[in-house]
Amino acid sequence: MTARVLIVDDIPTNVRLLEARLTAEYFEVLTASSGREALSICDRTEVDIVLLDVMMPEMDGFEVCQRLKSSTRTQHIPVVMVTALDQPSDRVRGLEVGADDFLTKPVDDVQLMARVKSLVRLKALTDELRARAQTGQQIAAEDALRAMDSITTEGGRILLIDSDARQGERIAGYLREHHEVDVLINPGDAVLSLATGGYELVLVSMSLGEFDPLRICSQMRTLEQGRTLPIILIAEDADRNRVVRGLDLGVNDFIMRPVERNELSARVRTQIRRQRYAVELRESVNHTLALAVTDELTGLYNRRYFDRHLALLLGKAQEQSRDMAVMLIDMDYFKAVNDTHGHDIGDAVLREFALRLRRNIRGVDLACRFGGEEFVVLMPDTDYRQAQGVAERVRQAVAERPFEAGAQRPLEVTVSVGVALNDSGGDTPEMVLKRADIALYRAKREGRNRVIFDAA
Repeated sequence: MTARVLIVDDIPTNVRLLEARLTAEYFEVLTASSGREALSICDRTEVDIVLLDVMMPEMDGFEVCQRLKSSTRTQHIPVVMVTALDQPSDRVRGLEVGADDFLTKPVDDVQLMARVKSLVRLKALTDELRARAQTGQQIAAEDALRAMDSITTEGGRILLIDSDARQGERIAGYLREHHEVDVLINPGDAVLSLATGGYELVLVSMSLGEFDPLRICSQMRTLEQGRTLPIILIAEDADRNRVVRGLDLGVNDFIMRPVERNELSARVRTQIRRQRYAVELRESVNHTLALAVTDELTGLYNRRYFDRHLALLLGKAQEQSRDMAVMLIDMDYFKAVNDTHGHDIGDAVLREFALRLRRNIRGVDLACRFGGEEFVVLMPDTDYRQAQGVAERVRQAVAERPFEAGAQRPLEVTVSVGVALNDSGGDTPEMVLKRADIALYRAKREGRNRVIFDAA
């Protein structure tokens, strides 16, 4: 694993120590001696993680962190505050301005590497999601990058795993004012609870009797619902080595006993905010991907998707000697609808046609808008008789009932249909489409509102 780490500290000795440790692990290291210099570097350079000293002149680490987290350009960069301050109030303040973690001076090498590697993995995931959104559509990317501003941290669904019921209820009581918390006293049921509970965060006590807490965490990570779910360990001082191992395995954070109420609340808020942000990003990416393969007006697949899918299905049909049919549909005299009633009425007709088309093809058939008023349906495992049945059903569904499209009176609409079958192992997608196109134009010439099969 490699990443670009920015070390921010006004004391050169501290910088050199951290730089030597990170460089030995093959991290690329940048350095800054002041908060302003750090902000400038993050603004103009891609940084994967910031190790930020708290006590600096002119602008302390809290202010630097707050500025980084309030900018859409830098808010996704993990920030680890490196501090000699050991009061819970200082940690709470750091978490409230957006710090992702803390390291206490003198910095322990094992904890340093565990923290950095854990947060770099998280950053890599976020970067991938952001990159996909930006590749797909700029609007979706902007929505995703703004998502952090609108995210709340109230009402989180939390699972607390602690075999000591009394201890678990006490910790749950710290959080129940703002969150829904379920306490699970049988760690063996953790996987089942996670699969059915719709949780956004899991708190795991390191004291689970005969159960290994890290194995419980590992099992939760194997579930689809648990792959990216934040996990916080609740540990004793004697558990430090296992906590480091947990961080290396993908645990997100930990808190030491005795648990301080405000610090716990702040860490929970940080993880829930991060989880909800990741969910927003994924939804944005999925929406963007949907836009890339569907027609915005009708909701059917678009030409780009159809072309790729036809090549794939035709290849499979030829390999397995299976039937396949392509149905090309054109709305009759559609230009007259637009010219007479306007494009808004024309769009309404296209949307209604798409609904009727969906209802009258089979579940295995793929319907696409080919362009303008032309549509295409790809029908796998379909012979002449089956294709004829589907095509006639679609034609009748259009012709038998006028379209209520917002015009002064319902519009009579018909379609012409050309159908081509996969004829031989030498067929190409272009050849099949060409034959369907020829059949479609025969249907037009012979009077419209009919289905014609190609003569191959």
